[in-house]
Amino acid sequence: MGEIEAMVRALHDKQAIRECLANYCRAVDRLDRELLLSCYHEDAVDDHGVFVGDREAFADWALALHARAQTATQHIITNHTCELDGDVAHAETYWMFASMNTQGAALTLGGGRYIDRFERRGGRWAIALRRVVGDWRGQPGEAWLPPAVVEALNSGGRPARDRSDPSYERPLTFDEARRGFQAL
Repeated sequence: MGEIEAMVRALHDKQAIRECLANYCRAVDRLDRELLLSCYHEDAVDDHGVFVGDREAFADWALALHARAQTATQHIITNHTCELDGDVAHAETYWMFASMNTQGAALTLGGGRYIDRFERRGGRWAIALRRVVGDWRGQPGEAWLPPAVVEALNSGGRPARDRSDPSYERPLTFDEARRGFQAL
């Protein structure tokens, strides 16, 4: 394999890993068990600190926890490093987590890192081992946006924690009557 081909292959592999990480966040936020399971190999282990187990048990635990404790969540990934070594990759991915809670503080935030070993099996990259490190957490102050503006933010599509969420719409459509709308 030539130098350019090797570079393209490495970029392809790293992109597949990033897409797996993004799918993980989407799956947890949309409570999509099938998508969440697809992010892990069948024999994977997830060590979230407060939970350690296989992918099936993790999916059951995480989705039940988020469905019970929050009305909405966002798992956001940011900085990402990935070292490829053949069919194994070691990745560190920074995450931020925001949740609208059913009890206690209305909104909580947290941040940390996913320390992952990915493996390519049968041409598919997925998590083989995950360790979660929580670096910080807290509660923000009140949002400065008035309620009417918050309502307007969702006027183009209501968020949902299932497959009725706008992110699943195929093909994505646009209501021309909304063109030119401004809330502020």
